[in-house]
Amino acid sequence: MAKESMKAREVKRKKTVAKYAAKRKALKAAGDSVGLQKLPKNASPIRMHNRCKLTGRPKGYIRHFGICRVTFREMANEGLLPGVRKASW
Repeated sequence: MAKESMKAREVKRKKTVAKYAAKRKALKAAGDSVGLQKLPKNASPIRMHNRCKLTGRPKGYIRHFGICRVTFREMANEGLLPGVRKASW
């Protein structure tokens, strides 16, 4: 499990990116690099990092499900993910 502060930091970044998205787009279209530099660092979408929704684990993230590989495997084995079965051939 990730620390709660790390999860909260990512949520805060996501809100900041959403808040400044329109302003960033306008500044980029105008080619105003000085204006872009005056925005907060966390307003850039590149600073966001995908984390598991349940555990907060930053690595092994599966985009389609929004969870990490460890949680995915546990949930799949318990049958909690619809349409997911263990492969056999």
